[in-house]
Amino acid sequence: MLHTIVVYVENKPGVLSRVVSLFRRRAFNIDSLTVGRTEKPEVSRMTIVTDADEDQARRIVANVYKLVNVLLVDDVTHQPALLRDLALVKVAATRETRSQVLELATVFKARVLDIATDSITVELTGGEEKVDRLLELLHPFGLLEVVRTGIVAMRRGAKSPSVATKAKPIGPVDDGAVSYSV
Repeated sequence: MLHTIVVYVENKPGVLSRVVSLFRRRAFNIDSLTVGRTEKPEVSRMTIVTDADEDQARRIVANVYKLVNVLLVDDVTHQPALLRDLALVKVAATRETRSQVLELATVFKARVLDIATDSITVELTGGEEKVDRLLELLHPFGLLEVVRTGIVAMRRGAKSPSVATKAKPIGPVDDGAVSYSV
């Protein structure tokens, strides 16, 4: 089963390498990986999609959380969440097929970014299945180039878990004084 895991990390060099190395060492394949800054410049957010059963997913979450610079790990697989994929697709389009390609783009609510004499480039955002379906329908026209971002995920509702309130302590804990990284 595909699991979608959201990881908040300190925005520092080497963090991505440590997370990916953990997956490599445990022999788990990463189906999709996206990384970007959050509303806090010192925090980045990774969305990782991996094929794992429930027990394996729990172990992945526990092991990722132990890594240096990891602030919060959240498996959103069974949570109400929004998952999106972005694709840029360059399709061969002759004079005769141009209207058909544009019609498909309209049906899928894709945005036309470029029209050249022999191609059309569209941008599509949506669920992975939606992107796959458009690619399947455009394939007979001739896919010249396809670029996909990978899955990004966010819990539905007013607020996702806060990094500030869920962050693990840094350094040794003494006399009940706890310091949280943000």
